[in-house]
Amino acid sequence: MASVKIVLRSRKNKDNTQPLVLQIINNRKSSIIHLGKHVLAEDWNPQTQMVKSSHPSHKRLNNYLLQKRSEASDISLDLETKKPSVTSHAVRQKIKPSSGSTFFGIATLYLERLKQSGKYNQYTADKPRIKHFKDFLNRDIAFSDITESLLERFKIHLKITYKIKKKKDEPGKPLSERSIVNHLAMVRSIFSLAVKEGALEKGQSPFGEGKISIKFPPSAKIGLTPEEVSLIESAKLPEGSFQNHARNLWLFSFYLAGMRVSDVLRLKWSDIQDSRLHYSMGKNKKGGSLKLPAKANAIVLNYADNKHGKDDFIFPDLKRLEDINDVFVLQRTIAFTASRLDKFLRTHVAPAAGIDKPLTMHIARHTFGNISGDRIPIQMLQKLYRHSSVTTTIGYQANFIHKDADEALDAVVGF
Repeated sequence: MASVKIVLRSRKNKDNTQPLVLQIINNRKSSIIHLGKHVLAEDWNPQTQMVKSSHPSHKRLNNYLLQKRSEASDISLDLETKKPSVTSHAVRQKIKPSSGSTFFGIATLYLERLKQSGKYNQYTADKPRIKHFKDFLNRDIAFSDITESLLERFKIHLKITYKIKKKKDEPGKPLSERSIVNHLAMVRSIFSLAVKEGALEKGQSPFGEGKISIKFPPSAKIGLTPEEVSLIESAKLPEGSFQNHARNLWLFSFYLAGMRVSDVLRLKWSDIQDSRLHYSMGKNKKGGSLKLPAKANAIVLNYADNKHGKDDFIFPDLKRLEDINDVFVLQRTIAFTASRLDKFLRTHVAPAAGIDKPLTMHIARHTFGNISGDRIPIQMLQKLYRHSSVTTTIGYQANFIHKDADEALDAVVGF
């Protein structure tokens, strides 16, 4: 007979409580069902599988747990009476069919988790993608009804329905292939959360080997030339203006091997020690230090008059935050600031420098890649970029290494 017991899972919630689950074990294979109840570890007795009297609602909660365990045991016994060989998955399906687990119920939890963990960019990107999927279906849907053919129809729907407009009156362009893939990645992420939450079993996802494969198409990466960087350096911009500030941050990012704008904005005076910049990259928490080039140091000195202690931000954009420990608000402020910087780079700095290429904060990273080309060993570039894997560096830098291909082309057509 299948073994049914109540277990406190090790994963902790934000308030340090842990979820209670029904664990069904048969033939050494296990399945779980989340009960939607959470308690502190010190309020749980694993031997009795009961909540201790220290919990304020222990009587009511224990009655609920006894009822659920009894129901699961009865269903298990009933199944085994009808069929000699019953898997733990079959018992679980009988107790809580996966068809009853809805996609948008887990999607709501998914968005809440992103918000709790401060992932503002992913939250704001995936929220409309979830809405697009809901508009396509016009209803909630069980995970078991989300098939490969349904997702293929969703891809077509995205191509013909949604347009990207840069200006209000323009016709707009269809969603890019990358944007469509991002929608599928959102669906996959919610399937993964459903598995973690016990609403779904592994293997029930339409993604994976032999199923839908998510491959992000390569995007064009165009950097500036050394001559164009010099034009930005010498462009005439009003002192103390935001456009001059945008130019400063772009150049600072470029001088520091294309440091990401989120990392630039979070720099503090305490990060500079012995003419070196010590910081951990926000994207992968990879730490290290870089020499502060003279040009970058000159930019920093422009902001020294507004320094209020070593723990103050170097640049002013995040100084207005009341609580820098609120990660979601911090990331939201960084996103708004980056958008404003990009706008001023496009509308003020690029025209003042006479540059026709797109100019954004991220282009500073591409520019460093373009100018470094194949002149710097790939292992050193990995260190400068703070990539976790050299494979990532090789793939990124391949966008800017053209010498061999150019010479090969000239060898054929240069007659």
